[in-house]
Amino acid sequence: MAVTNIIVAGLGGQGVLKVTDILAEALFESGFDVKKSEVHGMSQRGGSVSSEVRFGARVASPMVPAGECDLLAVLDSTQIEVVLNQLRTGGVLITPDDVPKDRLAHPKALNTMILGALSRHLPVADEVWNRVLTAAFPEKLRDLNLAMFALGRGSGN
Repeated sequence: MAVTNIIVAGLGGQGVLKVTDILAEALFESGFDVKKSEVHGMSQRGGSVSSEVRFGARVASPMVPAGECDLLAVLDSTQIEVVLNQLRTGGVLITPDDVPKDRLAHPKALNTMILGALSRHLPVADEVWNRVLTAAFPEKLRDLNLAMFALGRGSGN
């Protein structure tokens, strides 16, 4: 299996790191070699942030080569132009416009909804997603995030 390159981008405080932590764990639990990069940009609230996840049978480096991103998930529309040059020809772009934002139960759960949309493009079983998501959130936020993930997973992109 070839290496798959994923970039998640957004603004500080939107949960870019949370998404890539969950993503990396779900892929690892699915038997892949996974590498996750450090954050690029300003992790303070409001600054541009991106994080990279690469997975496959064997991954040598955590950094996505320039212009070779297969799946690009952007949590804030203002960041699309900032990172779009990373997407390879034929790659998949997922933005807030690709999920049912009108059904978003809480603004801070947009990251989980977009992760749900991203999940449709990944070889991870439903039970793995459920287990990893359940472990990732405290009990008081668990049901909300599981519901937002399911809405994103069921959306069109």
